[in-house]
Amino acid sequence: MAGKVSKPASSADVVPVVQIQAEPIDIAAEIAAMTGGGAVGGLVTFSGYCRDEGGRLSALELEHYPGMAEREIERIAREALSRWPLLGCTAIHRFGLIRPGEDIVFVGCTSAHRKAAFDGASFLMDFLKTRAPFWKREHLIDGSTGGWVESRNTDDHAADRWHKL
Repeated sequence: MAGKVSKPASSADVVPVVQIQAEPIDIAAEIAAMTGGGAVGGLVTFSGYCRDEGGRLSALELEHYPGMAEREIERIAREALSRWPLLGCTAIHRFGLIRPGEDIVFVGCTSAHRKAAFDGASFLMDFLKTRAPFWKREHLIDGSTGGWVESRNTDDHAADRWHKL
């Protein structure tokens, strides 16, 4: 379901759209909900998808703590809103069994100018990867269940750059 974003006077007036859902993300509807009106000059989005990991993965199982995950993502989104003059901020993450090629995550930020939208979306995604309480377990093509996926140092390094700004 697309979250409608009104055109606020400032980032302090923006209510971030945060959703965690089992259903596929309607990316076109989310983009449509974030655009329109005369204030938006740029929209930056990122959509993440499940990979097949070289043909060995049949699905990725994502688990989360309901309530806690939404609160943490909203906290991250509010921090993005406090750093940049964003007109809209959306973060949607899926849970459950996700097959290769299916979407996992969508983030979008709108602003009057492109730089704020790029920075806001990048910040949001970097911290979603490192701070949002999700766990991933691989389901392999041979029918076995793999282990829980470890976090990557590259994700931590990407998030660390925001502490230096």
